[in-house]
Amino acid sequence: MNGHLETEEQGDQRPDQELTWSWGHRPRSALDGAKAMAPPPPPLAASTPLLHGEFGSFPARSSRFALTLTPQALHIQRLRPKPEARPRGGLVPLAEVSGCCTLRSRSPSDAAAAYFCIYTYPQGRRGGRRRAARTFRVDGAATYEENRAEAQRWATALMCLLRGLPLPGDGEITPELLPKPPRLLLLVNPLGGRGLAWQWCKTHVLPMISEAGLSFNLIQTERQNHARELVQGLRLSEWDGIVTVSGDGLLFEVLNGFLDRPDWEEAVKTPVGILPCGSGNALAGAVNQHGGFEPALGVDLLLNCSLLLCRGGSRPLDLMSVTLASGSRCLSFLSVAWGFVSDVDIQSERFRALGSARFTLGTVLGLATLHTYRGRLSYLPATVEPTSPTPARGLPRAKSELTLAPAPAPAPPVAHSPLHRSVSDLPLPLPLPQPALTSPGSPEPLPILSLNGGGPELAGDWGGAGDAPLSPDPPLPSPPSSPKAALLSPITEGVPETLASSGLPPPTPGSPGAVSTRGPHDHLLPPLGTPLPPGWVTLEGDFVLMLAISPSHLGADLVAAPHARFDDGLVHLCWVRGGISRAALLRLFLAMERGSHFSLGCPQLGYAAARAFRLEPLTPRGVLTVDGEQVEYGPLQAQMHPGLGTLLTGPPGCPRREP
Repeated sequence: MNGHLETEEQGDQRPDQELTWSWGHRPRSALDGAKAMAPPPPPLAASTPLLHGEFGSFPARSSRFALTLTPQALHIQRLRPKPEARPRGGLVPLAEVSGCCTLRSRSPSDAAAAYFCIYTYPQGRRGGRRRAARTFRVDGAATYEENRAEAQRWATALMCLLRGLPLPGDGEITPELLPKPPRLLLLVNPLGGRGLAWQWCKTHVLPMISEAGLSFNLIQTERQNHARELVQGLRLSEWDGIVTVSGDGLLFEVLNGFLDRPDWEEAVKTPVGILPCGSGNALAGAVNQHGGFEPALGVDLLLNCSLLLCRGGSRPLDLMSVTLASGSRCLSFLSVAWGFVSDVDIQSERFRALGSARFTLGTVLGLATLHTYRGRLSYLPATVEPTSPTPARGLPRAKSELTLAPAPAPAPPVAHSPLHRSVSDLPLPLPLPQPALTSPGSPEPLPILSLNGGGPELAGDWGGAGDAPLSPDPPLPSPPSSPKAALLSPITEGVPETLASSGLPPPTPGSPGAVSTRGPHDHLLPPLGTPLPPGWVTLEGDFVLMLAISPSHLGADLVAAPHARFDDGLVHLCWVRGGISRAALLRLFLAMERGSHFSLGCPQLGYAAARAFRLEPLTPRGVLTVDGEQVEYGPLQAQMHPGLGTLLTGPPGCPRREP
């Protein structure tokens, strides 16, 4: 079945790095290129009708519906047997639609009719999303070819709206308007969160992206830093994006795997996305908010982020370049933490089986044994024009590092049973059905499909909008010898030879704090241990916590910097000084769930927007984390690099329901 591996060759052109709303629409000819250079048409009003038609339904043949498609929703009105005064499900916002495909009946008595199916994920009264497929029968013409053209017209228009592609003003809507599906590499940590990442991926993620017509390959990671090793050996020009299906830690590995490559400057621009299946899902919480959805956790958050991924769209992503006491460097997309936050993050690892509840338990235990840490925080305010620091030949260590206890040795890697690396390697629990029909443009046969357990058997008819499955079962795998599998670039296991030949030490497997010496030039930072330039602000004293965060969320339900954006070019510094009571600290974190902690007027809470900062712990022992991963303890400094990466976010602010 078409879905997870692409069937046609695409060029090695990389996706654009500019802010885009669609999945990299590329002109097919000189004429299309000229059209692409023409000024865009004026935006349509949300209620402007684009298509209108009357169709039958499936499986109930007696019902007739009037459908009206607008830029933001599909309006459905029942005409027969009796119009509803208050129709249920009569408005389908496009923000809840994952994809659309056309179908054909195999019943001889229904040979002239064509069908199109819309896959939706509406929210129930209690807030949870459930999959619903709406199938409509196109039977207004006498021949199948005419009905098929009308079904394709509706399916194409829906998919263009979902992917942010403009519709032609002359009314000629054909499947050629849709570009080839993007190629995504999914990296799944099967042990993420409570160990449900792989199950959630099969049950929720794979069906939805197949319905959207996206092309993908999937690899399960087998150990710590496996994703980091994989991206070092990838031919990145063959992929339109890399999506991690786990918590924030797997994306940290991917970004720092880019940093280990000789071509890191180009590699780090590869679009990355995240589908939350871990304990800490901070970036996914920020993506969910950016998409206009209500705050969510668990499967609901996963479905929201999957819907946004299916619609396409990306934004520049600010990345912090963090320099540690030893001179090693790493990239951070989330946060640098010291004190209470990092203590809870690391000490709650033993409660990983609880999922996100581990942080609640860790917070309670941390409050019971609240510590203060003496240190020095210096930062370059965002409003100050920086002066160029004096260049130096080396990276001398700070004096305060000499009194610090050595960093603990990394834990030995945990031995896991061998895991399947690719979807094409996965055994199915049930025998595959015998193929009965081959979809045009697909080298593999489609299985017999039946809607809602009865009625005529419908087979995929058109591959332009994706021959998505008609049930929430995961898509069928491609055999290893299929033409689809042959298009994949070889994936290098272990550290590629280019790293060994460069003289750089490879990252140590199993060490979450493995770092690199490559990276962007930190022109705002002098070497550690040297004086700071004029214009910097320095705070010294006792701290309960210090947090330097880039996006808005510290967790899926913790909004640490409510006004932060992915590309604002700022690092948001939050700190809590010593002397705060346990009750006041608890109130801060409870208010952080709504992003209202700054309105409490807590005198120990401080905030500053900065472009760079330096942190010098003066307490001999403590825990430092970068994106939730423990790193060596000692002085560190970081600079924000605006728009260094690219994040797959989906369209901003999902449309609201139309009145």
